Amino acid sequence: MAVQKLKCETFAQLHQQPGAFLIPNPWDIGSAKVLQSMGFKALATTSSGLAYTLGRADGEVTLEEKLTHCSALAQNTTIPINADFENGFADDPETVAVNLLKVASTGIAGCSIEDYSRDSHRLYDFSLAVERVQAAAAAVATLKMPFQLTARAENLLRGVDDLDDTIKRLQAFEAAGANVLYAPGIRSLQQLQQVTSAINAPFNVLAPFIPDASVTEFAAAGAKRISIGGALNWAAVAPLLKAGQEMIAQGTFTWTAATASGSEVKKLLG
Repeated sequence: MAVQKLKCETFAQLHQQPGAFLIPNPWDIGSAKVLQSMGFKALATTSSGLAYTLGRADGEVTLEEKLTHCSALAQNTTIPINADFENGFADDPETVAVNLLKVASTGIAGCSIEDYSRDSHRLYDFSLAVERVQAAAAAVATLKMPFQLTARAENLLRGVDDLDDTIKRLQAFEAAGANVLYAPGIRSLQQLQQVTSAINAPFNVLAPFIPDASVTEFAAAGAKRISIGGALNWAAVAPLLKAGQEMIAQGTFTWTAATASGSEVKKLLG
């Protein structure tokens, strides 16, 4: 508990420091340890990355599998971990609160809750979305540590191009008690600035949707936290595909010249 409390305090402080900080998304223990060794101050899980390790599509992971994954990453790293907790694995606010306490017990420092149902494939109605965040925030308030609750507005990511409703939801989520706000799918620095100027809480931006922007530019547009979703996982899959294609099509192994050495990996894994 003392270790987790310290991680929560560190994570909360990162959200109060000037500028923006990077929070890359590992998909397993190995990638988490590598990123930690590189000097990142915090990490976040990726729902799509975890699903990939299980041979499934995003959204097909069970609550128990998510809890096991979060526990494994928290226990094998010394920096804060934020969990992509999808929709809280429930529609009703009461169960979201119960499940939030379950994921908090894994040793992580924060988690995100989205306003999109993976079962019905639709956004929650505004009032229900707010009630879900209120319930999650009430659960967080019972913890004896500054656990960071991130509330996600999924409009833009789910094909609903309504920035006004996105901002309305974010403002309501902030009023409901969320510590951090997040609207994945923002596609320009101008759009990011429009969102961050309408809220007060720290904002998480999903960098791959604005790939040409820098950390400095994201910070100038009002972002506090910069995540990358499943992009690192897919970046790792790309050379796997290329290597496999070379072996099948050409019967050659030139791709082996670009691999990391065993000693390098061993050093990164600690």
